[in-house]
Amino acid sequence: MNLKHLHYFWVAARAGGVVRAGEQLHTTPQTLSAQIKLLQDRLGRQLFRKRGRQLELTDDGRVALRYADEIFGLAGELEAALRERRAEGPRSLELRVGVADAVAKSVAYRLLEPALNLGERVHLVCHEWKFADLLADLALHRLDLVIANEPISRRVSVKAFNHELGRSPMSFFCAPALRQRLRGDFPACLNDAPMLVQSASTPVRQQFDAWLARNGLAPRIVGEFDDSALMNAFGREGRGVFMAATVLEAEIETGFGVEVIGRSAELEEEFFAITVERRIRHPAVVAITESARSELFAR
Repeated sequence: MNLKHLHYFWVAARAGGVVRAGEQLHTTPQTLSAQIKLLQDRLGRQLFRKRGRQLELTDDGRVALRYADEIFGLAGELEAALRERRAEGPRSLELRVGVADAVAKSVAYRLLEPALNLGERVHLVCHEWKFADLLADLALHRLDLVIANEPISRRVSVKAFNHELGRSPMSFFCAPALRQRLRGDFPACLNDAPMLVQSASTPVRQQFDAWLARNGLAPRIVGEFDDSALMNAFGREGRGVFMAATVLEAEIETGFGVEVIGRSAELEEEFFAITVERRIRHPAVVAITESARSELFAR
């Protein structure tokens, strides 16, 4: 069996199709499909079947995936072990982190900062990308940790564990000039107010939509953003009211020249450290989780 063909099958199965797998492997879907077909020919079994435009695993495909998980999981452990032995001179502890793009960069920094304050030298490698793609890299042992504002779902076929870091209520901000034009107290002042919000796929946005309905509020949504820093920049220019985790209040007010117009304990943003370990052993990840729980999100 050609392990390269097996690896292509494994990534495609984890990514949910050859298009996304091709993006992760930097190759074309046509090349991936051809390599997977060679594997199927070698095994004499169909590993995928088409359902509409999607690919799904057959029963044989699920068996193959279980073995591939073990094979490439061991390969990742081997690579990590040899990487540590290869270091010369003062040894650095490497920490490879993926930060989901929906996580505010200020929160990500505060979460990761304790890892750089350990007594030993730490080499931090940080990537920001889509949550699903980061989970695929975590499964491939390319990452030690994923920081996200949502837990890994049981429906995702990646063997990983959620470690809750903490949660923060949400605060609402706007530029002083815009605040003067808003009518009434919070939250009634949101009615017909221009609003900048997180993208529809984020958990906090889903909470927000439900909160609006419960309170009978109807702001004008003028912008939706994946990047919270860009949303805050629009808010600084008075383009709309926006919300962010209350733990960032002082930083946002100072950095963007905006003011808090209200808060809601009904809205909460949660943050998670996701690892392939049920019990965290990496010293830097231990520092991150302990500091988040005892300091950043302590109540």
